[in-house]
Amino acid sequence: MVRSLLVANWKMYKTVAESQAFVQEWLERRAKTDRAAEQVICPTLPALYVLAQALRGRDIRVGAQTLDLGREGANTGAVSGYLLREAGASYVIVGHSERRRLYGEDDAVVRDQAVAALECGLKPIICVGESRAERELGRTDAVILHQVQSVIQALNDLADTVFAYEPVWAIGTGLVPTAEEADRVAGVIQDALVRAYPNSGGTVRILYGGSVNRQTVREFAAAPRLDGALVGGASLDVEHWIALNQGWMEVRG
Repeated sequence: MVRSLLVANWKMYKTVAESQAFVQEWLERRAKTDRAAEQVICPTLPALYVLAQALRGRDIRVGAQTLDLGREGANTGAVSGYLLREAGASYVIVGHSERRRLYGEDDAVVRDQAVAALECGLKPIICVGESRAERELGRTDAVILHQVQSVIQALNDLADTVFAYEPVWAIGTGLVPTAEEADRVAGVIQDALVRAYPNSGGTVRILYGGSVNRQTVREFAAAPRLDGALVGGASLDVEHWIALNQGWMEVRG
């Protein structure tokens, strides 16, 4: 059985001190909760090393929110996957809709980032999703397939990869697709992975991301082709994050 995966994307929130306080409270309260899904915290870059040290030896992983290509060089402001791995990251998000929209990271860049992540020992969480206009034109499946295929054609294997269906129109809007629709799109992703890699495609975890909260998490947990969630704002509060995990595991545990 594939272990469920819950990923917290803190975006540009929480200072180092606030991040440490969150983890300390979480660890104290988490010990009293039921069996957990695999959990990954993706903090701000300044807090990544600190949290990796605080969580060393535990079953909680730390991830980065993006990575730059290459290993080292005269690239002001860039942080490579090798540096992220050295700082303690195990995962990295690539292709998030905000990175695509705000920083011009198109399908080609996302493909290269996924390859770079795997080369330096990071597990890429590869985000795919359609805009509202694309959805209204009935192009959801075509957009998703193009984004997925642009990545997997560059990979030799799908081991250590994760995909996240992240409908752009649902990010931070409060709009949420039905669990049935999210599951259907997860099926589109899964079918593409299996066709390309019959031996490993069926084992890749597929997450849902987009306005997941403690009220909706059980609906998505009941979707058979979803293996977890990529959570934004709802992951910033300790109580809410614990409730998300409990809600997911009550359905999938």
